[in-house]
Amino acid sequence: MNGDKLKEECGVFGIFAKENTNAHMMTYYGLYALQHRGEESSGVAITDGSNIEVCKSMGLVCNLMQVERFKALKGKAAIGHVRYSTTGDSNIINAQPFLIKTSLGDIALAHNGNLINSRELREISGKKLNLQSSSDSEIILKLIGFEIEKGNSIEQGLINTLKIIKGAYAITILTKDKLIGVRDPFGIRPLCIGKLDDGYIISSESSSINALNGELIEEVAPGQIVTIDTSGLKKFNFSKEEKSSLCAFEYIYFSREDSIIDCISVYKSRFLSGKELFKENSIKGDVVIGVPDSGIPAAMGYAKEGNIPYTVGLIKSKYVGRTFIDPCKELRKEKVRIKLSPIIENIRGKRVIVVDDSMVRGTTAKIIVKMLKDSGAREVHFRIASPMVIHPCSLGIGIKSDKELISFHKGKSSIEEVVGADSIEFLSLEGFHNVLGKDKNFCFGCFNGEYPIR
Repeated sequence: MNGDKLKEECGVFGIFAKENTNAHMMTYYGLYALQHRGEESSGVAITDGSNIEVCKSMGLVCNLMQVERFKALKGKAAIGHVRYSTTGDSNIINAQPFLIKTSLGDIALAHNGNLINSRELREISGKKLNLQSSSDSEIILKLIGFEIEKGNSIEQGLINTLKIIKGAYAITILTKDKLIGVRDPFGIRPLCIGKLDDGYIISSESSSINALNGELIEEVAPGQIVTIDTSGLKKFNFSKEEKSSLCAFEYIYFSREDSIIDCISVYKSRFLSGKELFKENSIKGDVVIGVPDSGIPAAMGYAKEGNIPYTVGLIKSKYVGRTFIDPCKELRKEKVRIKLSPIIENIRGKRVIVVDDSMVRGTTAKIIVKMLKDSGAREVHFRIASPMVIHPCSLGIGIKSDKELISFHKGKSSIEEVVGADSIEFLSLEGFHNVLGKDKNFCFGCFNGEYPIR
């Protein structure tokens, strides 16, 4: 985890077009719309109908254009991936998609999520699978390949593999003539289907479908496999129906605001969380500001509900990413100062209410409070548009230990003292569930320790 934000492992994308032979470029632009889900590495796998070629690069999606052979790729179907690491080191070996050769032809795979039995699978099958990386995603692909060499079809090999892996996953798979999408039985990680004029898209978020002028048609259901080829789209279930448990952090932070995740608008959920936050934790203030970017809709909702002026108080640099900060150790602690700057005339002499989407370690809040008070703020009150994060997660989010979590160790008064705020309040879990809809189920494990898979 870098800074005070949670990191989800990655985003996946797949496209199958009947006529367009520039699937690699369409995947490139689709991954651009998923860049917020992973800045560590990116990659594309494309089929020409006979073979699959993979092109990967460390860093941002734009770095793929620097790989000489990328622009020369041709094909009607492709998959892509952007990555943050939760399982596996940060290097090109762990960049996705992964590719294997089987008796049925090449197969490529991209995966978002985390397997909780990956160590067990390595210990049992490591030598047979001939693993080259430390990523649990390669385990899935190699298990499929192992099943194929036993005489199974790709679909049956996939089903047999899904029976033994355990965890959260949204997967795209590419064969020489087919695109496949898979979502875990609890639907913890998102996956949706879009329609193009001459084909289909499978993606972690609808934002990438919008980027290609496609139409969101439906979500891949939990425990469902989707196959797309020249005959069209087919769906079938590989698992008994479980209680859907989409990760709640998709709405809090992970997903882009213009995305629709499981029929819920990400922007609307954040705006309504801000309104609910005011109802639960109102306070007098002169202005409301949001922490860019994901805290802004909640701040606007808070201001609207409280009839308090909303203003821009913090500006985020659009040109500072993880790739700029990570190599320079002496700058890591200054990351927030580099990325955020106050607008002093909107802050000086005022009681400022700061709304952010979440709080993990408290490091960002501490720096922001000092920044605002140094800019002349009379009071700084922090309001968090999600519940207190008090439990680690093993399902694809970068919280490995409760030692990282300020809310696990401290109550609100102690957090106020640590970050220097005049007050701090969090949205209740009940209030957050009300916003998302009490008729729907979610994974709230970060807040209450109740995970659908252990």
